[in-house]
Amino acid sequence: MLHVALLVETSREYARGLLRGVARYHQEHGPWSIFFEPHGQNDPPPFWLKSWRGDGILARIDDKRMANAILQTGIPTVDLRGAFQNLGLPFIGVDNRPVSKLAFEHLQDCGLRNFAFCGTPRGQNPNQDRRCDYFVDSVKAAGFECEVYLGSSRRGQALDWDKQQRQIVKWLQQLPKPIGIMTCHDGRGHEVLDACRRADLHVPDEVAVIGVDNDPHLCNLCTPPLTSIDANPSRIGYEAARVLHSFMTGTKIKSDPVLLGPPRGVAARQSTDVLAVADDEVTAAIRFIREKAVEGIRVKDVLKLATRSPSTLERRIKRILGRTIKAEITRVRLARAKLLLGETELPIWKISQRTGFSEPKYFCDVFRTNEDMTPSDYRNKFRDQV
Repeated sequence: MLHVALLVETSREYARGLLRGVARYHQEHGPWSIFFEPHGQNDPPPFWLKSWRGDGILARIDDKRMANAILQTGIPTVDLRGAFQNLGLPFIGVDNRPVSKLAFEHLQDCGLRNFAFCGTPRGQNPNQDRRCDYFVDSVKAAGFECEVYLGSSRRGQALDWDKQQRQIVKWLQQLPKPIGIMTCHDGRGHEVLDACRRADLHVPDEVAVIGVDNDPHLCNLCTPPLTSIDANPSRIGYEAARVLHSFMTGTKIKSDPVLLGPPRGVAARQSTDVLAVADDEVTAAIRFIREKAVEGIRVKDVLKLATRSPSTLERRIKRILGRTIKAEITRVRLARAKLLLGETELPIWKISQRTGFSEPKYFCDVFRTNEDMTPSDYRNKFRDQV
């Protein structure tokens, strides 16, 4: 039996998702003898590691102390954090480009035209640095500008909560409104929403906020609840366990990073429940689509909302969203279908029924056309590895 140590914190949803993926692999391909004890991020290396004689390690390597302790063991290890570039260890992580792109698209679909990113000081976490850069790239590629705030520190130490919040308030106050802000993770999203309350800024009407990791406890502790992107960490944990198994059984493993994507989707909550569109009739029509698309509405049902010419309403919606009414109905239905495919075991015909498609065959055809795979293939590839 292979002996594996899991040096993964339990204090964050992303890390807990990794553990769910490892558990799934262990159930399917074990058994392993697993050494694991709950701990927090940045905890020191465990005292037993120096003399441990196991077969493999899955670790979130946060600092040089942990890196050196693991490297000194000589035990096959897969890194799940990627904080250091030259450890010579395989790294499995999230592809942040589609994460940032999805965040921008969600904010843009809210009708927003001002954008910003709120992160942590550059160099603290390479993944968060890339998340920022990719978001800025997406905003600029669409022809907009992006404000960036990356926090402050003094002599290498993070500012205390009140000082940090005062700085975020000052930054928020000088931003154009209404604005959509992506944060590097849900914790930063919580801080931005708190700063909005301090600054008397209305969320989501003046400031819409989207985080990353979809920690349901943290997101729902926020006021208002925080919209977040589910990066599907369980899939990453599953793949890391697979790579470690190969590593432990003699396969030569490259140390090149393996980045997995795309994310599972957006968990939309109240912090982005806004349509920043000056045209009240268009706003009403888009809200109707997003609330009723899964009930099987058609284009003609939307056009009934027109107080003037239906064709004029259709042209105005296309100008604002960049797509037709029919395409928006399809987008909303498919977004809901993808969440159901990833989060439930509902049969395909039931998902077709719940997302407003007239019949399962039509649902499968539309899904394949838009996603370049069948619903079943999507479920197999992106479902939560619980």
